[in-house]
Amino acid sequence: MSFAFTTRLPLSRHAVDRDHSARANPELFDALWADARTRVVALWNGKALIAGRGEHESGDDVPRLALLAPDRLPPSELRIYLGLSLDDSSAEPVGTPLVAAQLGDDAARALEPDESRWASLRELATSLSDRDAGAFAEALGLLNWHKSHTHCPRCGTASTVEDSGWTRRCPTCGSQVFPRTDPAVIVLITDSADRILLGSNAMWENNRYSLLAGFVEPGESLEAAVIREMFEETGLRVTDPVFMGSQPWPFPASLMCGFTARLDDGQHADGLLPDGEEILELRWFSRDELRASTGTVVLPGPSSIARGMLEQWLGEPIAPGPDWVRG
Repeated sequence: MSFAFTTRLPLSRHAVDRDHSARANPELFDALWADARTRVVALWNGKALIAGRGEHESGDDVPRLALLAPDRLPPSELRIYLGLSLDDSSAEPVGTPLVAAQLGDDAARALEPDESRWASLRELATSLSDRDAGAFAEALGLLNWHKSHTHCPRCGTASTVEDSGWTRRCPTCGSQVFPRTDPAVIVLITDSADRILLGSNAMWENNRYSLLAGFVEPGESLEAAVIREMFEETGLRVTDPVFMGSQPWPFPASLMCGFTARLDDGQHADGLLPDGEEILELRWFSRDELRASTGTVVLPGPSSIARGMLEQWLGEPIAPGPDWVRG
C-alpha cells in the first residue's frame, strides 16, 4: 500500500540507475565526455534548462529537460554523475549516461539567454516524465548539498569534490563527507469524526493551510517524532502513527516521511494550542468542508506529498484553488 501511494508522488518517481559502482573512477568524466551517448542536464540557480518546442521529438508541448551533448555545454562549476537512463519511451536509449552540470551566470546566459527556458523543480514536478523528475530531484539535492558543505566540518579547510560529485574530501585531515538528507515527518491527523487537522504557518498568508510537519531529532525514531512534533505544534497527543510513504524534497535537503495518526482518546478535539511561533492557527476539516474551502483556502501545491496525502484521505483529486500551483 505504501509503495503504491509513493509511486503517485511527483518527486518520488524515478527512472535512473544511479550506477554507484562507476562513481569511484577518477577518469569517469573524461570517458563520459568522449562517449557520444552522454547527455547533460544544465542547472543554474536551482533551475534546469528545458527543451524548446522545436526540440520535442513528439511535437507536443509537454515540458522535458534539455539533455545536451557534452560539446554543447559551456564550462561548468561542478559536474555530478547521475547514472544511466532507464526510460524506454524517450529518444535517448536505455543506458544513456546522464550528468548534471552546475553553470555560473555567464555560462548559463551564453548557453540560453531566454530565462523562460530555465525552470524550477516545483514548477515542473507534476509534468515531467519519471526519468526527468527523478534526475532533476537527484541533481538539485546534490547541488544544494555541495553548496552548504564547501569546507571540512572537522578542521574548516576547503574540501574537494570526489567520486564524480558524490563525496567531498578534506586535503588537510583527509576526512570524507557524504551527501546528507534531513528526514522530516508530515502527519495527517484524524479525530473520532474522521476530520483532519490542518495548520497555518507563520510564514504563510492567513488563508493558507497544510498538514503539520517537523524534522526528526537525533536519536529519535520516525514514530516518536510524529508524536513529539504534533504535541509541540498543536498541544494534542496523537497515537497509532502509520507510515504512508515518502518523497524527497530537495529545497534544500529534506526527505518527507508521510504518516497518519489518530487523536488520542483522552484528548478533546477542541483543545488546540498552536505554538504561536511556527503555527499560528489550527482548523479541523471534514471532507465536505475541505471540498467547500478550495475557493478560499490555499492548500498544498500538487508537487508536495501533503497534496497527495490530502487527496488519499479525500478519495478524489482536489480541485484547483487560489495559488494552487505552489509547492
